[in-house]
Amino acid sequence: MESPAPSSLKEQLGVLDQEAFVSLLAKLIGEARHVQNNPPDLVPKEDRVVRHVLDVLLPYSTTPPPGAAGGPLVVSHVSYVDGRGNIIVEYPGAAPGRILSFVGCHMDVVPANPEDWDFDPFSLSVEGDRLRGRGTTDCLGHVALVTELMRRLGQTKPALKSTVVAVFIANEENSSELGIGVDMLVKDGLLDKLKQGPLFWIDTADKHPCIGTGGMIVWRLRATGKLFHSGLPHKAINPLELAMEALKEIQLRFYKDFPPHSMEAVYGFATPSTMKPTQWSYPGGGVSQIPAECTISGDVRLTPFYSPADVVKKLQEYVDDINANVEKLDTRGPVSSYFLPDENLRGRVEISFNEAVTAGVACDLNSRGYHVLCRATTEVVGHVKPYSITGTLPLIRDLQDEGFDVQTTGYGVMATYHAKNEYCLLSDMCQGFRVFVSIISQLEESP
Repeated sequence: MESPAPSSLKEQLGVLDQEAFVSLLAKLIGEARHVQNNPPDLVPKEDRVVRHVLDVLLPYSTTPPPGAAGGPLVVSHVSYVDGRGNIIVEYPGAAPGRILSFVGCHMDVVPANPEDWDFDPFSLSVEGDRLRGRGTTDCLGHVALVTELMRRLGQTKPALKSTVVAVFIANEENSSELGIGVDMLVKDGLLDKLKQGPLFWIDTADKHPCIGTGGMIVWRLRATGKLFHSGLPHKAINPLELAMEALKEIQLRFYKDFPPHSMEAVYGFATPSTMKPTQWSYPGGGVSQIPAECTISGDVRLTPFYSPADVVKKLQEYVDDINANVEKLDTRGPVSSYFLPDENLRGRVEISFNEAVTAGVACDLNSRGYHVLCRATTEVVGHVKPYSITGTLPLIRDLQDEGFDVQTTGYGVMATYHAKNEYCLLSDMCQGFRVFVSIISQLEESP
């Protein structure tokens, strides 16, 4: 049997079965409480989601449950940690070496506090076109969507040249903890053949290709001074003032050395690289006491056209220079000082970095995967508007470094990512299904 023409393939795969999709999503959102990822307090058990996905797909697999007819899907449940599995689903095509994949749908979620929500985050509720609950956008809605795509392939059995693979992963929301999810699948070579074709990472939002993401460097700047009574500030070294002035100097130098890059306009980044504080801490004490130390923490969000290693090196150089010349640093007021010559005591700043330094992603805009995704989006949505953000998706960069042609998109609502009152739109998910079908059809049509 020859492969059908693209139009007949679209007819064969059809549109999203909304009733089946919503039914499956309700089951997945019902597990959201148990797959919150914020260790050590909240350790997800992704196999609770795996169970529902397998219930849908195994009846169409080569290893069906008793009473099911079976089908062409090759389904593997791969676990490295008890209760925290991954799923690889393959619909075999006839032509060796022709492959496309949908990867990145993760089965864990960020925490949700029900007291902060207007509705139960751990139970799917429907309000018109809105499907509401933790994970509807990030990323259980995509798990349900890609599951329905693979079910439809297994059910209709189209004769394809290309093999279609879906990979559902554990532990995306805590990528600093290794040995559980996609990192191990790559290490064990289980995804090697996906390098032969475009890999579509399905975990962004707003229906258009996300072609660039940022790297992230988490830093801590600790300032040490001299504790003393605030009524005698000339006998103290105020670490709060030292930290503020040091950080100002560091930021000025950072923005000089890492200015907006010309490629950021090409990729449509919303912002250039930034360095800013996000947290402040000190040991405590009375308001009339100048403390001995304080710490400012924050992050660098780095566009992919700069090296995180270069930034870390520069930040350390800035700090070393400030310490060597601390008496030249701007002060606050007539008696403020970071050097007490009578005591030969100098204020000092130290910078440290979280080990999980990550690089950004710039998708290959010349790849077949990118052009196919853009055409499919235009066909279904009516236009295509690729965008970039300095949010961080470290797993994508890891795949890119391993030689995968990674393109990213998603069909949730960006404004609700990691937010309270999360929702997605059923109409967007229906369009996402049609985009997937168009991608498969285009790649079948190509020689």
